[in-house]
Amino acid sequence: MGSERTARYARIYEQLRLLVDGQSPSLIAAMATISAVLHHKMPHHSWTGFYHVAGPDELHVGPYQGPVACQVLRGDGVCLHSVRTGHPVVVPDVDTFPGHVACDPRTRSEIVVPFVADGKVRAVLDIDAHEPSQFSEADIAPLERILTLLIPFVS
Repeated sequence: MGSERTARYARIYEQLRLLVDGQSPSLIAAMATISAVLHHKMPHHSWTGFYHVAGPDELHVGPYQGPVACQVLRGDGVCLHSVRTGHPVVVPDVDTFPGHVACDPRTRSEIVVPFVADGKVRAVLDIDAHEPSQFSEADIAPLERILTLLIPFVS
C-alpha cells in the first residue's frame, strides 16, 4: 500500500473516531457513518457496507453505500467465507474465488473484514471495486482498526 493510501486511512480513522465515539446512538448508526465515510473518501470503492450474521450460513445486508445489494447471502461467497474462518479475505479477481456471489456484475475485486466482538463474528465489512487488484493485505490492518470503533456498541 502506498504512503498516500496509508495517510488517507489515518485521516479517515481520526474523522470516524470523532464522528462515532460518543456521537453515534447505535451500532447501526455507527456502521452507516463508517460506510459513508469510507465510500466517499476512498475513490476506488464501488460498494462499501456491512452484512450482519443472521445464522450459521446466512448474512443480512446492513448499512451500505453504492448500488443495490444482495439483501441476503446464503451458502457461499467471500463474506460467508470470512465469517466461517474469522479472517479477512482479499480477492484480487472475484472470478477466481470459488462460489463468489455477484451482487453487482461489475465488481472485479473485493475485501471482506470480519467485525469480531466478544470472540464472535457479528458482521463483516465488505468493500468492492470495479477494477481488479484494488485491495491488498496492507488494507486489512487499517480497516480492522476502523472496526474497533464499533466494539462499544455491542452489548
